[in-house]
Amino acid sequence: MKSNVPQPISPSTPPGAAVSAGVRSGVLTLTLSGGLDAPGTTAIWDEAVRLAETSSQPRVEADLGGVRYLDGAGVALLLKLRDAVAARGGALTLVNLDERYVHLVDAAWRSEFPEWKTGQRERRGLAEALGQATCEMLLGLREMVTFTGEASAMTLFALRHPSKIRWKDVLLSCANVGVNSLFIISLIGFLMGLIMSFQSAVSLQRFGGEIFIPNMLGLIMFREMGPLVTAILLAARSGSAFAAEIGTMKINEELDALTTMGLSPMRFLVIPKLLSALAMVPIMTMFFNLASLVGGAVVMLSLGFPLVTFTSRVFTYLNYAGFWGGMLKAVVFAILVAGVGCLRGMQTRTGASAVGLSTTSAVVSGIVAIAFADGIFAVAYYYLGI
Repeated sequence: MKSNVPQPISPSTPPGAAVSAGVRSGVLTLTLSGGLDAPGTTAIWDEAVRLAETSSQPRVEADLGGVRYLDGAGVALLLKLRDAVAARGGALTLVNLDERYVHLVDAAWRSEFPEWKTGQRERRGLAEALGQATCEMLLGLREMVTFTGEASAMTLFALRHPSKIRWKDVLLSCANVGVNSLFIISLIGFLMGLIMSFQSAVSLQRFGGEIFIPNMLGLIMFREMGPLVTAILLAARSGSAFAAEIGTMKINEELDALTTMGLSPMRFLVIPKLLSALAMVPIMTMFFNLASLVGGAVVMLSLGFPLVTFTSRVFTYLNYAGFWGGMLKAVVFAILVAGVGCLRGMQTRTGASAVGLSTTSAVVSGIVAIAFADGIFAVAYYYLGI
């Protein structure tokens, strides 16, 4: 029993294709023969289109009796011939088409070739551009306020009902945020304490003031550099991870699935990350401060000062107000970084680069938020005398 499905021709021995034209009774007949696959169609494309476009006969017939093979490339040629004839007011008719290819041609015969328009780009006026930018900014501000209110409400609900918290997710997030970051936090803290102490020693040696290095180091690290650098590292490492994780879930429509099932993405995804950041960032700040003191101690020992002198002078100007002021900064910075990372993840759009853009935006927005908050803290502490 002979199959009606055309068998493809081996590319190693493609059949030749040919086209010829003749006029009979006022009808232009284009005789196509051979294999109208990609190589064969390419060979006769220009000639066939030229014959169809330059002929003065209104009626054109494409005689396909000699076609031994036809695939998508050949169908594309037939469509091109149809459009070329129609462009000069004529009509193309297919004759002697093998029954094996009727369904293939019919499936594509109703379609049209796309028209690629190279029009000028839309130019918007200054007022319209400013209006659109303002609208986008207000929409982003609205989303931020909505997210902040919902996150605050969910956090209070979680604190009132601890049994409703997914503690396994919180502990896993704590491990990712804190435990896996201890090495880099300690290393950066040690190097910063070492570098700041050494650079201060180079300047203070001229006046014989090396003894004040521990005072400076303890005050700066506990009040300013400890929470600030820890928050920046958190934004670069964990804030970007939050945005990438939630953004990937949004692209995969997992957030929509949670909402469809009646589950709150805020409760299941955002709250565990916020709680883990609140719990781990103060501890990470303490590790950073301790590592920086170790780096400063190395410099002081190299200058010939005993360790007891360093440890006793570190806390000369550092009081409880300065210590807890730094811890308050760490808590606020943790909320900002974790919140911005989760918000940018929830705002992820569609597209191949959406997650990357959300990750970048989370890091940049987190660092900017930290800088603004640190400036507010500096002014507040100045007027409070802390």
